[in-house]
Amino acid sequence: MKQIAIPRTDLSVSPVILGLMRIGKMSDAEIRGLVGAALDAGVNMIDHADIYGGTRHHCEARFGDAMQLSQADRERIVIQTKAGIREGFFDFSEEHLLRSVEESLKALRTDYIDVFLLHRPDALVEPEEVAFAFDKLQASGKVRQFGVSNQSPGQIELLKTAVKQPLVVNQVQLSITHAPLVAEGIALNMAGLDQSIERTSGLLDWSRKEGMTLQAWSPFQKGFFDGVFVGDRESHPDLNDALDEIAATHHVTPTGIAVAWILRHPANMQVVLGTTNPQRVRDCVAGAGVVLSRPEWYRLFRAAGHILP
Repeated sequence: MKQIAIPRTDLSVSPVILGLMRIGKMSDAEIRGLVGAALDAGVNMIDHADIYGGTRHHCEARFGDAMQLSQADRERIVIQTKAGIREGFFDFSEEHLLRSVEESLKALRTDYIDVFLLHRPDALVEPEEVAFAFDKLQASGKVRQFGVSNQSPGQIELLKTAVKQPLVVNQVQLSITHAPLVAEGIALNMAGLDQSIERTSGLLDWSRKEGMTLQAWSPFQKGFFDGVFVGDRESHPDLNDALDEIAATHHVTPTGIAVAWILRHPANMQVVLGTTNPQRVRDCVAGAGVVLSRPEWYRLFRAAGHILP
């Protein structure tokens, strides 16, 4: 699988990321099998968050206990984790960010995190506190690169008034059916059309201009955790017809084509998988190797219910 460079870093990463939010109840052997399958397929980036697993740092600890990475293994994996979501509130305070990173390092059994993200926007954020935390984490070598998740251009610009480090990644929800990031721009200035409502503040074009890598989470979800659209012919018959036909043309699975749809966009995005099935990982990686034609890409877009004015 061809790797991509994350601008303003020395990171060369796979366009497919293995997300490990669902490994909490898996055995050590199952976790090793899942991660091993991803690595063998060319995936070199792993996504975590301190809240994954029901109790804080649980999935990180399951990964750390199961993998017990050697130095050589650690160097071939790009580990990303997130902090900021707490029980009933968001918290970007310096104290919480520093404590969460220390706990993540212990759980993951590593001495550094490659990419650390602020997990969703904290309405009470004080950029200076974030900056103090990031400076300490960078100076200590505990975090190498920084980013955010689910944040608008304005929220990122506010952080940049104090934060000195480049914010290189923004993790956002995107799938063929949940695509305001893309669809709103196509329907710009169309009065009375729901698709033309601006929900992302122009995040996609702004990110391309700024050289900020977008990572698509829930790439197979119909909406906000409303179920998977692949194979759902009751809700999305036309889309599944298109997925099946295009998949057959390229000799991959419909799930692989759903990945290819996101990666076809010239923004050089990444796709975050949430599966615990090694074969599903391989299917997605195969899809990442497909370059959809414009007619194929737009057919899927229209079949998902989006409008070309």
